[in-house]
Amino acid sequence: MNDPGGETFEQQAYITRFLLDYTAVPLAGGTFLRGVLPAQDAVRVVTGAADASAPHELVAYEVPLSDEDEEPVTAPQVLGWTRTLASGPLPDTDATVMSMPLVLVDTTALEPADSTSTDRALRLLRTLAWPFVENLPSPALCGFLFTGQDSVRLYLAVEMADGLVAADVQLTGALTALLAALPSLIDEEERWVTDTSDPHCVYSVDLTTW
Repeated sequence: MNDPGGETFEQQAYITRFLLDYTAVPLAGGTFLRGVLPAQDAVRVVTGAADASAPHELVAYEVPLSDEDEEPVTAPQVLGWTRTLASGPLPDTDATVMSMPLVLVDTTALEPADSTSTDRALRLLRTLAWPFVENLPSPALCGFLFTGQDSVRLYLAVEMADGLVAADVQLTGALTALLAALPSLIDEEERWVTDTSDPHCVYSVDLTTW
């Protein structure tokens, strides 16, 4: 990756990968994971109802990637803090990102929720079925956001870009073919456009009609 934040991308990809199950398993009550947005030195964990995608239906919690001792935070910690927040009322905030309420999380003042039996089972099964590998897939998935009932924005670390490239894709259609072609499609610089509405990427690519 050209970006000097390569280690940040790796941590964001690790957190994203760990949290993916919670798009289907509730974080708390009827609240699910609806996105992980890669921000500077942070991840913005987006929550909402199982099928929520409109900004007014979502909440983004910004969690720093390091603790007060400058040690990297772990994905289980991010899950615990997010579950604590998702279990209570929405904290007061005047901040927004992409028209969603944005809550800046003070991890020093927040107690992470304990892991559940489901968390532990998922961790065991995930580790056995999808073991950790030192080398990330290319391009690495550093975040995502559901943008509709049938669409998602993927945040990908592309070697030739000075930051992340967002790819908008449909969840129906020739998905297998798209997955096979995605690494080459995302590298085609002529497809890149600047998206000033999204602060989480340097370029975006529309692959919804591919």
